[in-house]
Amino acid sequence: MDYRLNVFLRQQWNDPRLAYSEYPDASLDLDPSMLDSIWKPDLFFANEKGANFHEVTTDNKLLRIFQNGNVLYSIRLTLILSCPMDLKNFPMDIQTCTMQLESFGYTMNDLIFEWLSDGPVQVAHDLTLPQFVLKEEKDLGYCTKHYNTGKFTCIEVKFHLERQMGYYLIQMYIPSLLIVILSWVSFWINMDAAPARVGLGITTVLTMTTQSSGSRASLPKVSYVKAIDIWMAVCLLFVFAALLEYAAVNFVSRQHKEFIRLRKKQRRQRMTQSVYTLSSPDSGHCMAMMNEEEELVRESRGFYFRGYGLGHCLQTKDGTAVEGSTVFASPPRMHMLYDSDAVRKRFVDRAKRIDTISRAVFPLSFLIFNIFYWITYKVLRHEDIHANL
Repeated sequence: MDYRLNVFLRQQWNDPRLAYSEYPDASLDLDPSMLDSIWKPDLFFANEKGANFHEVTTDNKLLRIFQNGNVLYSIRLTLILSCPMDLKNFPMDIQTCTMQLESFGYTMNDLIFEWLSDGPVQVAHDLTLPQFVLKEEKDLGYCTKHYNTGKFTCIEVKFHLERQMGYYLIQMYIPSLLIVILSWVSFWINMDAAPARVGLGITTVLTMTTQSSGSRASLPKVSYVKAIDIWMAVCLLFVFAALLEYAAVNFVSRQHKEFIRLRKKQRRQRMTQSVYTLSSPDSGHCMAMMNEEEELVRESRGFYFRGYGLGHCLQTKDGTAVEGSTVFASPPRMHMLYDSDAVRKRFVDRAKRIDTISRAVFPLSFLIFNIFYWITYKVLRHEDIHANL
């Protein structure tokens, strides 16, 4: 991470060898070509990543000598300086970027840099940045370097930049907020409209994934979690949860089929056991007829006909099996035929209750998250950053 700036670097020192008294002028402006003929500090920018001079229309350099031997050397530069950034609070962060000026070859026994006492760092009044606001506070200090070859003088200035989050509100926060709200529309769509609810859920999930990828495209790949990562992750979680909510609703609404199937299976098992309790020489014949009559009961759903050799097996007191009369008879009692419509209505009501609860739980949970999120990053952490500046 780096930043680019244009600077007018002005250095001033005293060289008694350049003092003069023969000329009445208080100062002399010399041609920049004279720089090679006098001594000048070997200053360089310690955190520089790139730099260039300006030569349009002439070399942007100034050399001025005063009567007492003071020398003013001014030069215009364009610098690209490194700026390690802490992006944990991005995009509500405040960054501190430094500019370090260090001596390359002269140790502190020969050369010491000092800031001017009056206005050492001046910033253009009309300076505007697209994403940041430059704070008026500028920390001036010393950064003396210790190497194997000695101790070298170093001075530094720290610029405090507060990021403006208007762009991120428009491009990231508001669209993701609307996508999350859009995913809640499925709670009001009929549960039988599976294509509509599934299509809406998948569309919102894919849109949130694209938004999350776009928020990280212009940022360096850091190993820690940023504030916008938490926002995008929670929004994606809510959208995905809305899709899973419909899966749960659809599953619950279809459970009546499984429930009725199990009840029919249990009923068949009980009827089969009752057939095996018949003890008679003709028990095999009776068991076959009972199974056939059971099928007739299920298919007729009202009356079944005992005729054409199909009789109802009865057991007398002495244990012998006889056949009943061949007449129209009513089927077994209603507790043998389960009311499937009532069971289906019960499970459908449960599924609708899930939708009703989700209509309140999802917005309330997202509101609570927003309260904690904005208080944490815009109030608490913001105050901690200002306290450390």
